[in-house]
Amino acid sequence: MERMKHWIAAVLLLVAAMHAGAQERFIVMASTTSTEQSGLFAHLLPAFKAASGIDVRVVALGTGQALDAARRGDADVVFVHDQVAEEKFVAEGFGLQRLPVMYNDFVLIGPKSDPARVAGKDIAAALAKVAAQGAPFISRGDKSGTHAAELRYWKSANVDVAANAPKGYQACGCGMGPALNIAASSNAYVLADRGTWLNFKNRADLAVLVEGDTRLFNQYGVMVVNPAKHPHVKTALAQAFADWVVSPAGQASIAGYKIGGEQLFFPNAKAK
Repeated sequence: MERMKHWIAAVLLLVAAMHAGAQERFIVMASTTSTEQSGLFAHLLPAFKAASGIDVRVVALGTGQALDAARRGDADVVFVHDQVAEEKFVAEGFGLQRLPVMYNDFVLIGPKSDPARVAGKDIAAALAKVAAQGAPFISRGDKSGTHAAELRYWKSANVDVAANAPKGYQACGCGMGPALNIAASSNAYVLADRGTWLNFKNRADLAVLVEGDTRLFNQYGVMVVNPAKHPHVKTALAQAFADWVVSPAGQASIAGYKIGGEQLFFPNAKAK
């Protein structure tokens, strides 16, 4: 009887250990506020867990902050949208490989009355008008992928917001959702990714005013953190996510995410 008790105790300990091991099947992903606030992850990650049994815990930051978190070893995988910064991350040895995953586009949002008369396709011309008229403009100001794109567009408009910010320019240092909320409450212009805009409920008097410029293209990429830099990262589990999100199943899941019948992201894993 005593031997039986020991045997049962050993089995119970083994089951508990196996259960604990199963609970540890998760990765930390540093990603952008746009992928989370657009609702994509609420759609995508349950599909990945169903296929793999792996949980993904998302830390939503601006792209620059997400890459910095990965540099510190605080994430296993990165899913962001600033190709120049991503390629630098890999070149520095922090990421194993950059894989293109999907794209959408940026849009310039503003009051429906459009006091600065920016409506059209030319993002540089639109921002030049915003600056010339001192119209209120909300910048993410958070080193995110959207902020990096915005700075490129200001530069193309020959406006140096760092040295001489336009009269109505305001940097909130915040995510995409909060930036849109500030723009809605102050009737201001703001650059947004289309996915977050489509999922945004508090639109007030705002509308899409500039879209369709090829410069507004917005590419997303995924990178597994290099274990040579941080041996504790869960490389195999992170690679499983990267492989799945560029697989036919992952790409189909991305394409299947829609709001009001409109697709938010377009898979392009085979893009170079």
